[in-house]
Amino acid sequence: MKNLFWKIRGFHQLNVFELQAIFRLRQEVFIVEQNCAYLDADGKDQFSDHLFGVDDDGRVVAYCRIVQPGISYTEVSIGRIATHPDARRSGYGKVIMDKAISFIEDKYGKTNIRIEAQQYLQKFYEMYCFEPVGNTYLLDGIEHIEMLRHSDNVHVKA
Repeated sequence: MKNLFWKIRGFHQLNVFELQAIFRLRQEVFIVEQNCAYLDADGKDQFSDHLFGVDDDGRVVAYCRIVQPGISYTEVSIGRIATHPDARRSGYGKVIMDKAISFIEDKYGKTNIRIEAQQYLQKFYEMYCFEPVGNTYLLDGIEHIEMLRHSDNVHVKA
């Protein structure tokens, strides 16, 4: 695993180069790789903190956005979690989840966190004490499940 330079920025703190690199990764993963036509610019980025890891070439390799409470859900939420295809199985997914949860706890205190997870990643998110709520559903042709991490679940499962 190469060392990445990790950044967290509010939307208005992002420079145009960072924003372009973030959108590129999101489009590469969610639109091109997953063959899913959807509107990525959904109006939530302005109400989010953006956590991303940059490699030595300035490429965003890992990313997620942390959406403030009241925008997607009553709770704070983590979304658009992505790792560049070249960096899969590198451990960056775990790093970004650790950093996102830590950032949320620093900013909001111990609070519930809700995610909209792709079904095949359910076991991964369960390692972070997210529990399924509701049934599996199709979103843009991909099976998803809503998951909730209760504020009293503070220990990551092995």
